[in-house]
Amino acid sequence: MATADDLKFQEFDDAANLLAANPDATTISIDEPVEIPKSQNSHLQEPGREEDDELLGTDDSDKTELLAGQKKSAPFWTFEYYQTFFDVDTYQVLDRIKGSVFPVPGKNFVRLYIRSNPDLYGPFWICATLVFTIAVSGNLSNFFIHLGKPTYHYVPEFRKVSIAATTIYAYAWLVPLALWGFLMWRNSKVMNIVSYSFLEIVCVYGYSLFIYIPTAILWIIPQKVVRWVLVVFSLCLSGSVLVMTFWPAVRDDNRRIAVATVAAILLLHALLAVGCLAYFFDAPELDIPAPIIPAHNGTTVITKSH
Repeated sequence: MATADDLKFQEFDDAANLLAANPDATTISIDEPVEIPKSQNSHLQEPGREEDDELLGTDDSDKTELLAGQKKSAPFWTFEYYQTFFDVDTYQVLDRIKGSVFPVPGKNFVRLYIRSNPDLYGPFWICATLVFTIAVSGNLSNFFIHLGKPTYHYVPEFRKVSIAATTIYAYAWLVPLALWGFLMWRNSKVMNIVSYSFLEIVCVYGYSLFIYIPTAILWIIPQKVVRWVLVVFSLCLSGSVLVMTFWPAVRDDNRRIAVATVAAILLLHALLAVGCLAYFFDAPELDIPAPIIPAHNGTTVITKSH
């Protein structure tokens, strides 16, 4: 029969002998988690920059981008490839619209709403709605200004629809394309420049235009002061979304280049709003009182001028 000593685990005896020979040895228990030492090259991050650093690919955003890339594996000439760009539900679109109308200070619009699933559904329909809103509101504004004047005959200006569509869609696509190319170029020169995808930039610009839809409806009010107050208010809201989104992308660049980039973004955004207001609403053909010219035969001649 085996003795009690024979039933002992020899590993424990060896460990006990080793500890007796070297009392200062360090032991690790399998029940305790092993802490992984931090990298010696890690540096302290400034407050408020952690969420922006995620845009550099240091957090779960890389995993999200990889998953997004796996979803879009279909060839670009197929319908399935473009279908993924419109794969959003109503709650996501409404949430992104609310985020563009009520921006949260210090929060990045791409990180909060766009990066998990960028879409073209919201930007496309926001731009389409804005086109018809501006065209219809511009015609109504012109009608109400001339209402009650016998010399005026209302004629709908359907060309305003095509002009508004060309302006808004060109802005919503060409400006993001130029900005995306600029960020890619600066990313090759400065390591910490954030590289947004073209789809993400288009998504940000598209949703930032939503505030101009109710603003264009209120532009029907024939008061210039009210219209310009609405323009300034809309610019502050939509412009803040663009600044809080793209400033973290360029702030590590040269200071002058970063400030100039953000200033150019705001300037183009302001030109769109001011241009639409000036062309579609503030430039009606007002009737001028007709002068009375006495004739030589004692009759009175009334000339009409516009």
